Amino acid sequence: MKHWDQFLEPYKHAVEELKVKLKGIRSQYELHSDHSPIEFVTGRVKPIASILDKAHQKGISLDKLDSEMQDIAGLRIMCQFVDDIKTVVELLRSRNDFEIVEERDYISHKKASGYRSYHVVIRYPVQTIRGERKILAEIQIRTLAMNFWATVEHSLNYKYKGLFPEDIKIRLKRAAEAAFRLDEEMSTIRGEIQDAQAFFTRKKEMQQDGKNS
Repeated sequence: MKHWDQFLEPYKHAVEELKVKLKGIRSQYELHSDHSPIEFVTGRVKPIASILDKAHQKGISLDKLDSEMQDIAGLRIMCQFVDDIKTVVELLRSRNDFEIVEERDYISHKKASGYRSYHVVIRYPVQTIRGERKILAEIQIRTLAMNFWATVEHSLNYKYKGLFPEDIKIRLKRAAEAAFRLDEEMSTIRGEIQDAQAFFTRKKEMQQDGKNS
């Protein structure tokens, strides 16, 4: 267990640091009263059991985990609109505090299951007492609708161990298409949604100012 604690510690640091940095992007948009392409950010370090399971499935030896397993450190960026995903990707590309290793576009090229998301694999430098260590981390960028579908599919995947009954497989694909149609519809009224949200925010600020005065 001590070995795992030492191995995973830099990944934990990376997740916490990246969460702060990515949330900081949202704060900067709010300071300028602009629509933030980032709704919220989550992050986690993959549990040991999941690491071992994936290593077995992918044929990755334990001494090559740090170079061949890209998602031990995982971040998720949730967006309101599909177009926000493109904005977030451009923001990540423009940063100089990490290196982008790979991008996978599962929105333009969805998986056979119906899964949609945009994955960016980065190499992130973590400062440790033994010097700098560069680790791989995966950032998944998706809309709230895409995330809802992916969360449900992930849970079912555990239940059926990847071997979905045919009727469940068909229903999941239908649900994925329904989620994407929802995203498309929301994009058509994006301006109205943002105006309403801005109005609501201004009203809350005025109410707060009234209480403080």
